[in-house]
Amino acid sequence: MSARSATSTGVRRPVQIAAAVVAAVFLLVGILGFIPGITSHYGELSFAGHHSGAMLLGVFAVSVLHNIVHLVYGVVGLVLSRSPGPARAYLVLGGFVYLLLWIYGLAIDQDSAANFVPLNSADNWLHLALGVGMIALGWALTAVERARENRTA
Repeated sequence: MSARSATSTGVRRPVQIAAAVVAAVFLLVGILGFIPGITSHYGELSFAGHHSGAMLLGVFAVSVLHNIVHLVYGVVGLVLSRSPGPARAYLVLGGFVYLLLWIYGLAIDQDSAANFVPLNSADNWLHLALGVGMIALGWALTAVERARENRTA
C-alpha cells in the first residue's frame, strides 16, 4: 500500500502515530509549564532568560518562551503527522534540533545571558534523549515499512 493510499483510506502509518504522540506530549508539557503546582516556583516564571526560577515537575527549568516553544512544537507535529513523509521529517529533523539544543545547553554557562530559553542540566539530558528517540522513531518506523514493501513487491 503506498503512502498516498494509506492516508486516503484513513489508515495511519506507525510513523504518523509516533509523530502525533510525540507532538501531543510536547503540547502537554507546554500546557503543564503554565500550571502552578505542577510547575514549582510559579511566581518566578519569567518570559525568557536564565533568571526564570520556575521548574516544571520541580526539575526542568522553564519560562514562558520555553513553554511556548513546546506548544508550537506540538502543534507543528500534529499538523505534520497527517502524512507519512512530513511525520518522518518532523521526527528526524526535530530530533536533530533537540540534539543541537543539547549541545548548546552543554556549551553555555547556565547563568549566562545566552541561556535565554532557559536550560538546566536536567533539560540538557532530556534534550539528548528526545533527540535520539525522535530520530530513532523516524528512521526505524519508516525502515520497517520500506522493508515490508520491498518484500511484497
